[in-house]
Amino acid sequence: MHATISGVGVFPVGDDPSVAAASFDFTGSVVLITGGGSGIGRAITRAFLDAGATVAISGRRPDRLAEAVEGYPRERTAALPADVSDGRQVVAVVADVIGRFGRLDVVVSNAAGYETGPLTDLTDEAWERLRATNVDAFFHLAKAALPHLASSGGNLVAVSSVSGQRGDWGQAAYNATKAAIDNFVRSLALDWGAQGVRLNAVAPSFTLTELTESMGRDEASLAPFVNRIPLGRPGQPEDVAPVVLFLASEAARYVTGTIVPVDGGTSASTGQPHI
Repeated sequence: MHATISGVGVFPVGDDPSVAAASFDFTGSVVLITGGGSGIGRAITRAFLDAGATVAISGRRPDRLAEAVEGYPRERTAALPADVSDGRQVVAVVADVIGRFGRLDVVVSNAAGYETGPLTDLTDEAWERLRATNVDAFFHLAKAALPHLASSGGNLVAVSSVSGQRGDWGQAAYNATKAAIDNFVRSLALDWGAQGVRLNAVAPSFTLTELTESMGRDEASLAPFVNRIPLGRPGQPEDVAPVVLFLASEAARYVTGTIVPVDGGTSASTGQPHI
C-alpha cells in the first residue's frame, strides 16, 4: 500500500460539507469502487481521486459513471459499466482493472439497493433483487478481489449501514442484507489477516442521497430523522468519504474487522425520542 495520512482538519458544519476534512495521499494506489457513480459512492470516488489515487468505478449507469470522474486525468480513471450482482461481470471488472493498471490496492464495496414495507408485501422478485445487489455483489467482489489485495497488501472497505446492526420498522429485508455484510467483513478479516489484507466497513445512518430524497424532501419530512441524530442534521455523502479513506489508509494499518458508525451519533441512543 502507498497510502499515508498527512494531516487532519476540522469537519465543517452546515450545508456545504467537504471531503477535504482529512488529507490523505493515495498516489500510486489503484482503487476499485462499486456503485461509484452517485451518492456516497460518488463522494468516495472523488475523494480518492483528489487524494491522488487511480480510480476505477463500476455501476449500471454509464452516464453517471462518466459524470463522477469528469474533470480528472483520464490516465487515472476508468468507468466500467457492470451489474455487480452478476458474478461473471464482477470477475470481468476486476480483470479489467488489473489489465489496465497492473495492481489493485483498495476495493470499496458500495453498490446497494433499498426495499421497504411489510415483509408480507415484498415480492419474491424484489427480495431476489435486493439480496443480489446488497449481498451477492459483495460475495462476488470479495471472491474476485481478495487474491489481488493479498498480492498488494491491500484492503477492502464495505459501505454497510446502521440498519445492519439494529432493527427498523418496515425494513426487515434491507436490514438483513446489511447485517450479512457486517458479518462477511468480520469473518473475512479473520480469514485474510494472515495474508496482510484488512477488511472493514462504514455504517452510515440516514444520509441524503438519491435513494433517500423522497424521505428528506423538506424540513417536516426530515424532522423525525433529525430528532434521533445528536449532531442535529442528516448525513451527507461527504461525511462518509473521509472515513472510508482513513480505513483504507496506512493510518488504519492495525484496524481490521471493524464496523465504524458514521451516523452523527444515531447509534448512541437507546431509541427514545429527543424530548
